[in-house]
Amino acid sequence: MSDGFQPASIDADGARRSAMPIPRLDPESALVFVINASAGAHDVDAKRAVIESTLAAHGRRGELLICGPDDLARVATQAAAAALARGTAVVAVGGDGSLGTVAQAAHAAGCPMGVIPYGTFNYFARTHGIPTEPAAAARQLLDARPRPVQVGAINDRVFLVNASLGVYPELLQDREAYKARFGRSRWVAFVAGCATLLRAQRRLRLHIETGSTVRDVQTLTLFVGNNRLQLQQFGAEPADTLAGTPGDGCLAALMLRPIGTLSMLGLMLHGAMGRLGEAAGVESFEFTHMVVKPRLAPGRREVVVAFDGEVARMRAPIEIRVLDKPLYLLQAPDPAGTPEAGP
Repeated sequence: MSDGFQPASIDADGARRSAMPIPRLDPESALVFVINASAGAHDVDAKRAVIESTLAAHGRRGELLICGPDDLARVATQAAAAALARGTAVVAVGGDGSLGTVAQAAHAAGCPMGVIPYGTFNYFARTHGIPTEPAAAARQLLDARPRPVQVGAINDRVFLVNASLGVYPELLQDREAYKARFGRSRWVAFVAGCATLLRAQRRLRLHIETGSTVRDVQTLTLFVGNNRLQLQQFGAEPADTLAGTPGDGCLAALMLRPIGTLSMLGLMLHGAMGRLGEAAGVESFEFTHMVVKPRLAPGRREVVVAFDGEVARMRAPIEIRVLDKPLYLLQAPDPAGTPEAGP
């Protein structure tokens, strides 16, 4: 592929982003696959078989790196560095959480990234036209080209789909416990979410700065979305107030005000019907840069956050923003054989 340039764009604050070169891909170089051994319901041998059979059928080479969750970040960093040096791409094999970890490494290195999804929801893959059937995704990779897509950051961590504070990180932890006990399915995820919301009591007191706007709020959770598909399925896409849309120019914030049990049941009903934005106590808005200062107990300096399904502690204040530097995602070319414009 010949060198190309991402057209300079205007962000919501009117600042001009610098044009960035699209990384060159060498079709003769082996793709580097990072496989999360614990992601999804498929075992490692099945994942390996899908990749190896696809590569063999098309006369392509690949290097498969298999690791557990504890080693994923280290292996992804090494894989991204190797991919950059060889003029190839690193390919994440797993769910949205695994993809986020590999994206962190690929974004830092500046190398292209491919995706073979094995998650429950696969919002990132679905948003960017990547098949959710692994064999089809693997086949598409072989003709794909790097295309810039928007990523967000929460402090120093890249996220692809969402980031959050408050009850949502608790929901993710509960969901993993339910999955370990009852298996992976969207129904299990929904039941786990209901159980978490019904016992949600802890209020966050937040000082929020977005541009020139400063607010002090109380909320059960602050949820930030970089994926329009997920927001649409919630029925909580915010009013269009900034250039672009969530995932393509800005981020979306949802805040859930403290409410009683009866109101919480109504909230869950709205969410199940994809009409969360109509529920009382839910506020949504668009932004490109936000600073969040939680009011913490004496002696505490960290807050629990979640990003793309992973839960961690971060030192306050929390900065959430659209990154000027894109992630170069391998996507199918348009009919003319070149990457489509835009993220």
